[in-house]
Amino acid sequence: MHTQWEALANDHILGIAPYEPGKPVEELERELGIHDAIKLASNENPLPPSDRVQQAIIAALSQLNRYPDGSAFYLRQAVAKKHGFTPDQVMLGNGSNDLIELVVRAFMRPGDEAVVPHPSFVVYPMIVQAVGGIRVMVMLRDSRIDLEAMARAITPQTKIVFIANPNNPTATIVTADEVDHFMARVPERTIVVFDEAYIEFAQGRDFPDTLNQVRQGRKVIVLRTFSKAASLAGLRIGYGIADADAMALMNRIRQPFNVNALGQAAALAALDDDNHVVECVRMIEAGKAYLYEEFKTLGVKYVPSRANFILVDVGRSAADIYQRLLHEGVIVRPLTPFGMETALRITIGTPDENRRLIKGLRAVLGGKRA
Repeated sequence: MHTQWEALANDHILGIAPYEPGKPVEELERELGIHDAIKLASNENPLPPSDRVQQAIIAALSQLNRYPDGSAFYLRQAVAKKHGFTPDQVMLGNGSNDLIELVVRAFMRPGDEAVVPHPSFVVYPMIVQAVGGIRVMVMLRDSRIDLEAMARAITPQTKIVFIANPNNPTATIVTADEVDHFMARVPERTIVVFDEAYIEFAQGRDFPDTLNQVRQGRKVIVLRTFSKAASLAGLRIGYGIADADAMALMNRIRQPFNVNALGQAAALAALDDDNHVVECVRMIEAGKAYLYEEFKTLGVKYVPSRANFILVDVGRSAADIYQRLLHEGVIVRPLTPFGMETALRITIGTPDENRRLIKGLRAVLGGKRA
């Protein structure tokens, strides 16, 4: 009798449902007999990388026969300088996911606890479970991460707390005052990971300066990415900032060449490309205002957003609305896997994409313009 693969697997992974990515747009178009479909499902930047970044990528193409710089030397130097840290306090990763996994693998032992908001980024509990950690899930309150409840959930066994700010999928933030109050209650032995993938869209006087927590010597790791505002999702590059000792430990298990050469070249060019970020943020804010008004006309409830996507409640089966929108050539993300049976997460697109979204929603919801 053959031994089954499952019997050989790490017990911790057996209860993990694999991430199910969406089909390529081209395949959906072929299956459904549609064309010019728009993808508003993955919180991507609807604008391509800037000309400056594209030129940097083109210039790097001739060197692709060589391995990338394994230490991302120049990019780490630039990130450190931009934020006022030393290069040994910066680590680059194959997207933020890579860095989240490095944090968990470096610091969690089987039986350690991680406090995780829910619903939030699906990678946090997945990786914690994969290493034998215990996931302590804390429900959101009014679509926001409840830092009071998360502080109460910390025990002597809590090794890590994850805070996505803005949170995905709700696009809400925790404020500077809330973070200060929370951090005053976090014990020295607990690491707090602030995942700020959408920070460029959330800036304001109420947004916390988590990098200052690092400067104060707290057990804090701040994660950011070039995937969103910099339009580099396809190159998978993110970075983390923390105490140098934390980074040295994570470097022991970081894979060599974990950040590809094109990603490094593009991110280095994008780092100070403020004009591109300003253009993107302005477009997202204008799109947000337009969609809010249209949602009100359609009678669709939504959560005010501090990111480049919006959580909407269609008041009926989100899975059904998702399928019907596909036939209108509009791809969004149903949140049924989070137990949110009537909710969709919708990325804010270009003005034309936003209009097509509303046209599609009007068709499938039977709504009429007032």
